[in-house]
Amino acid sequence: MPTGPKAPKRPRDPNQLAKSIVDLATGETEDKKPLASARKGGLKGGKARAKTLTPEQRSEIATVAAQARWKKGD
Repeated sequence: MPTGPKAPKRPRDPNQLAKSIVDLATGETEDKKPLASARKGGLKGGKARAKTLTPEQRSEIATVAAQARWKKGD
């Protein structure tokens, strides 16, 4: 499975797919690419959140998460 940015979704209908390919080839539309900055923000989100939480809040979140994991086995 590729680890890079996902390619944009293409239409499933063969006629729409053909039109989108022609539009891309002729330059009528541009291929949309995901922004690299969005990925960077996602990578630091958890660390930034953990830094702002108090130890009591982190403990409570961890307790709820552990209970949810153990509950799944029932």
